[in-house]
Amino acid sequence: MVPIDGAERRHDPATHKTDRPVTITLHRGDLADGIDFGSCVAIDTETMGLNPHRDRLCLVQLSAGDGTAHLVQFARGAYDAPRLKALLADRSVVKLFHFARFDIAALHRHLGVVAAPVYCTKIASRLTRTFTDRHGLKDLCREMLGVDLSKQQQTSDWGAPRLTEEQQRYAASDVLHLHALKARFDEMLARESRTELAAACFRFLPTRALLDLAGWPEEDIFAH
Repeated sequence: MVPIDGAERRHDPATHKTDRPVTITLHRGDLADGIDFGSCVAIDTETMGLNPHRDRLCLVQLSAGDGTAHLVQFARGAYDAPRLKALLADRSVVKLFHFARFDIAALHRHLGVVAAPVYCTKIASRLTRTFTDRHGLKDLCREMLGVDLSKQQQTSDWGAPRLTEEQQRYAASDVLHLHALKARFDEMLARESRTELAAACFRFLPTRALLDLAGWPEEDIFAH
């Protein structure tokens, strides 16, 4: 495990201020024993590309929303991660994603586990922020939390054997703010009477990801 004290500061959902330093811990191959993410864990992935059949999973980022990020780095073909797999399969823990459809597919393709239950901030944004077409994580953090995320490392080589501190900070930023966004979206979904609709969409997301992997990434099987 390699801890890094990041310069980025997290958003406090209670005060809407960024006031706590970020701690990043890098793990090789699996989570360390004894880490407790509580009842809701924010998760993101970094892969070599956007094709889950071709592009391997390189990194899984996780956070309990407490200003700490845990990064699990995988060597090529080495996906025996029992503690991470157990967390993904734990039905008592909500897995919080932004664009869950891709991450669920990547995790299932390489780790063999369907992450559930899930919550997706991108789906929540599309159901509530109908006044805009900007639903990316960078847009949400800036407009809803006042947090500016750097996307400079988005297209860097995530398959490198050693990740730079800049890559690690970028990867961590994708999970550190999801709990604060979820709190805001829960309020907005309730306000617009779309909480149950969102919940139904979240329940379907693992199936949508499995359809992607099975060969229906674009075709709408519900169409005439």
